[in-house]
Amino acid sequence: MLSRTADHLFWMARYTERAENTARMLDVNIQTSMLPQSAQDAEQGWRAMLGISELQSAFDHQYGILTKKDVLDFMVRDTMNPSSIAACLTEARENARAVRGTLTTEVWETQNATWLDMQKKLSSGLLESDPSQFFEWVKYRSHLSRGVTIGTMLKDEAIHFIRLGTFIERADNTARILDVKFHGAKNTMQQGAPLQKDFYYWAALLRSVSGFEIYRKVYRDVITPERVAELLMLRGDMPRSLLACMDEVVENLQQVRNDISADTERFAGKLHAELQFERIEDILAAGLHDTLTEFLEKIFELGNRISRDFLVPLVAA
Repeated sequence: MLSRTADHLFWMARYTERAENTARMLDVNIQTSMLPQSAQDAEQGWRAMLGISELQSAFDHQYGILTKKDVLDFMVRDTMNPSSIAACLTEARENARAVRGTLTTEVWETQNATWLDMQKKLSSGLLESDPSQFFEWVKYRSHLSRGVTIGTMLKDEAIHFIRLGTFIERADNTARILDVKFHGAKNTMQQGAPLQKDFYYWAALLRSVSGFEIYRKVYRDVITPERVAELLMLRGDMPRSLLACMDEVVENLQQVRNDISADTERFAGKLHAELQFERIEDILAAGLHDTLTEFLEKIFELGNRISRDFLVPLVAA
């Protein structure tokens, strides 16, 4: 497969997944911001989300004073923010358009319809009146895109690059969503039993990653931060966990390997093994925030290695 075609497929999937995960992250904050808390705590929650998304400075430069409305506009509507939902769905559609001949008609029409529907949703005022409903729509369109891709495309190199993009992005965003809770509070979970109100925060986080029912099925007990972290990091049977994502990355890398990708496969395999054989107790002892920060650095490096070995090389500045 041509590297340019692989590049478009990889980034089409990444942008679609990024839009969904941005919606999930915003939904966590929308839900938790409605819980009893001071205005300062609420603002810290929004700042933590911007910080872990590496968007704090860009937001401050554009808006100055932080308000919920401005954060939502910045993270949803603002096409100058490359991580906004509008920007991601636009880029996903543009990458799909560039390789229409490689995609099935159903995959292209799904991407194009999502972009068209987004314009209507944003102009209808749905984001202002019911942001959670808008975020549910984003998640639904991402689910639809994945389902149509798996259900209609030939299982060749094209779908492997799509899957690589999906799970590299999902791993990154799952780590960020989990780290939002701990941003700026290293080793929080070693300081004793959580407050009762934390149950509602963790329940909101689990629902944001479609994990609330899964948690109940796996643990059959009260929600604790330790088990939430274990579920989202080390459970291979949890679809959005870091380990599940790395399972898929390693498998799809094997399917597209070439003469120069051995080091990248080893790098991915080592990261996969660290998750596969790690214990949550050891992660907590080292500090969850530090562990997630290190994982984010490694997944970023892995994405760069995949780009170097398979995709269109980045042009040096």
